[in-house]
Amino acid sequence: MIDSHVQPRRAYDEFSLVLDPDAYEPLPDDWLIGITDVVSSTLAIKAGLYEDVNFAGASIIAALGNAWGSFDFPFVFRGDGAAFALPPHGIMAATSALRQVANFARTDLDLTLRIGLLTVRDIRTSGRDVSVARYAASENATYAMFAGGGLKWAEQQIKNGRYLVKPGRYATRPDLTGLSCDWTPFPSQRGEILSLLVEPRDRTSPEVFAALAKRVLAIFDAAPRQSHPLPGGIPTHGDSGKQVDAKGWSAVAANSDFRKFDDGLRLTLDCTREQIDRVEAILVPARARGEINFGLHRQSHALMTCLVPSDRPDSHLHFLDGMGGGYARAAEMMEEGALGDIVRHHDP
Repeated sequence: MIDSHVQPRRAYDEFSLVLDPDAYEPLPDDWLIGITDVVSSTLAIKAGLYEDVNFAGASIIAALGNAWGSFDFPFVFRGDGAAFALPPHGIMAATSALRQVANFARTDLDLTLRIGLLTVRDIRTSGRDVSVARYAASENATYAMFAGGGLKWAEQQIKNGRYLVKPGRYATRPDLTGLSCDWTPFPSQRGEILSLLVEPRDRTSPEVFAALAKRVLAIFDAAPRQSHPLPGGIPTHGDSGKQVDAKGWSAVAANSDFRKFDDGLRLTLDCTREQIDRVEAILVPARARGEINFGLHRQSHALMTCLVPSDRPDSHLHFLDGMGGGYARAAEMMEEGALGDIVRHHDP
């Protein structure tokens, strides 16, 4: 279990509240930050391996929670990867789990999973921070939200070859008990499944970004069911044809992570083209002012990967992404936008 004195004191049950900077509490310097991501994930997705990419992305959460004996640690699912935080005495569990899931991705899924581990102190030395808030999606499911720009910086460093965890020579199989992705993809009911990433630029104050993020969120929240990508009716459970009852499906939808804050907004939504146009009318000028960068990707279906923690099965968690590339494609668009800004900045 994580030491209670470094846990955020309050879990917010209204998502807009975790957009406020005051909702976050810094992690201690000696805590560990782990990062994973699937190398060349967009190519794998284009080859139809979107379920495998998401499964590989979520695998570290399941493996680490099962090894640690608790899922009571901050983590975030990012589609083609994940990030987590652990106290310093978790270094052996973290290193072992990272090596195990990288080996599993390679041998079972034919995917290369990049894995890295560093400390919060390493991140703060760069001028970034890692702070955490807790969002109660339901009475039983609480997700960690991250702010401070530290995870984004750490991910970039790991992609550049720093802080990498070397593969283990004799890695055992990870314990992925509770992890599954056997739901049939969910078609949009309102026009588009939207994957949206919105991040502040380095010089943008948290207050300015929070105000902009709330404007964006208000457009989606005004729609039925807050633009939730899962259907209101009970869908079919994968190829088995198994179904859940109305109460069970309501719990699945309530415990999903379709909205999160991970150094910026990270949303998977079912929305209309008009909503997307209205949001772009906010984001494009903000990007031109140098306040934010953003990426979005439209697709026809949403995809769900599920985790039922062994220590608290009622706290089942459901990770959502877009089936047509989702967060990976939105991140690709964001990187292209950032590169374009650099080119324009250097034009004579």
